[in-house]
Amino acid sequence: MALNDTVRRVTDRIIDRSRETRRAHLDRMAAAREAGPARAHLSCSALAHAVAASGPDKDRLAKGHTPNLGIVTAYNDMLSAHQPFERFPDLIRVAARDSGATAQVAGGVPAMCDGVTQGFSGMELSLFSRDVIALSASVALSHNVFDAAVFLGVCDKIVPGLVIAAQAFGHLPAVFLPAGPMESGLPNEEKAKVRQRYAAGEIGREELMAAEMAAYHGPGTCTFYGTANTNQMLMEFMGLHLPGASFVHPNTPLRDALTQAGAKRALALTALGNDYTPVCEVLDERAFVNGIVGLNATGGSTNLLIHLVAMARAGGILLDWEDFAELSEVTPLMARVYPNGLADVNHFHAAGGFGFMIGELLDAGLLHPDTLTVAGRGLHHYTREPVLRDGELTWRDGAGRSLNDRILRPAGDPFQPTGGLKRLTGSLGTAVMKVSAVAPEHHVVEAPARVFDDQDQVKAAFKAGNLSGDLVVVVRFQGPKANGMPELHSLTPILSILQGRGQKVALVTDGRMSGASGKVPAAIHVCPEAVDGGPIARLRDGDLVRVDAQAGRLEILTPGVPDRPAAVADLSAHQHGTGRELFAAFRHAVGSADRGASIFGG
Repeated sequence: MALNDTVRRVTDRIIDRSRETRRAHLDRMAAAREAGPARAHLSCSALAHAVAASGPDKDRLAKGHTPNLGIVTAYNDMLSAHQPFERFPDLIRVAARDSGATAQVAGGVPAMCDGVTQGFSGMELSLFSRDVIALSASVALSHNVFDAAVFLGVCDKIVPGLVIAAQAFGHLPAVFLPAGPMESGLPNEEKAKVRQRYAAGEIGREELMAAEMAAYHGPGTCTFYGTANTNQMLMEFMGLHLPGASFVHPNTPLRDALTQAGAKRALALTALGNDYTPVCEVLDERAFVNGIVGLNATGGSTNLLIHLVAMARAGGILLDWEDFAELSEVTPLMARVYPNGLADVNHFHAAGGFGFMIGELLDAGLLHPDTLTVAGRGLHHYTREPVLRDGELTWRDGAGRSLNDRILRPAGDPFQPTGGLKRLTGSLGTAVMKVSAVAPEHHVVEAPARVFDDQDQVKAAFKAGNLSGDLVVVVRFQGPKANGMPELHSLTPILSILQGRGQKVALVTDGRMSGASGKVPAAIHVCPEAVDGGPIARLRDGDLVRVDAQAGRLEILTPGVPDRPAAVADLSAHQHGTGRELFAAFRHAVGSADRGASIFGG
């Protein structure tokens, strides 16, 4: 199938827009490759420091004739998705020795859970943690004694931060090793109903806690299709995982085999062999377009409209939200996974998963087929699935069809003909909306604004019964410069209750929502943000606002609003506590959301 005209045109536009910055990045990576790892050039004292604790690998490391693999890990016990990584370094070291090579943990990176910090001050560090992760991973690799790297990370900011760091060391091969999802627990729809009943005061904390414990019950990624699992999709569509690696459960023989195979594959791709594949060549413009198509086809997390921009810029590639919107218009929505369906990622994987989707999208001409991946040249590798045969890892052809068309549909018979993301523009600024879970009758909301400067004010108004009638809830001063751009997912139950009462309701915010954004239309990431004096800072209660996902418009209909002085919020309460005082430099340096909300040249 010939490549779709829109996919080709958007790709060419990105290539043209990025020409100078991309060339500069590739030149830097070529120079770094030429310099090579420094092991052979270290002083005896420095080399002794680098290998002192390496036990059986010490002599091999000291001689420096075989590849050395750097492990960058986001292991901690608090994130269920990352707890399985505790075992990975030992598995990787064994795999490296089997290949006649060595492996060392180069360093660790922080990994926070947005589900824990949701609605609390710690969430104001969440987005910035992505750039901290990039910095931490760069420190880990800065010793320059590694020939390749494997990155152990899954969740929301962790994978994007690791990809940014991998781009900074783009002359090295890089393989991403996931941990896999937890087994299915309490169905997501039932969990959401319990949350709504608690928000409405119909049940107590004991019933809520029982439901949450039944949903989040073991090691592995949360099973809804939020940011963490959207990250896993990207790693397959962009060629940084081994094929089919995303949704194999933790602590199983197949997962362990994939972990060891990923380490061996990274070692096989070094400049010391005949199949040198640096990550800067894997992550080209076509790979990012493939990732955006995957984001739309799966109805993925809105957070990736920020993260993909930042990830691409780290490699000199300049993405624009217009690229996302145009690709969305030609990409069919092929999956219904919670929150835009009832199934979880385990059901999705069993129905055919990413292998089926990639095959269908390739056949439809919606993916670049000839990208370079860690599995080899060509995205066709990712239509296959891993299996163990007599204890040996191998890949076989996928089912070639959906095994449950209520979860996964062919590209020619999708759930809807366009993707799950919309770009909104107008007199209120530029924003994005995830529409894959929003019913068509809620795609357009025209109603008076109720304006709040933080989410606690919204909750207080709800409890007081002051959110009546049709309304557009505006929550401003939530952008990256104001307070780190926290997710406002804790508002979801409240807004869902209002919608369930028959009210027309939408959310407009310069903050983020969540990878689990659901049934309420939410125009998020509004730029310019309020702290920069954007139009959102000029709104008042009662101003008429139109949120139109059909036409892609975000408009202030009340005359004279742009001529008003911008509101100024007292943000002093957001500058200290829970480590926020340590991130003042980030708030001052961060760029806008449409440029990735990054401190790196944002």
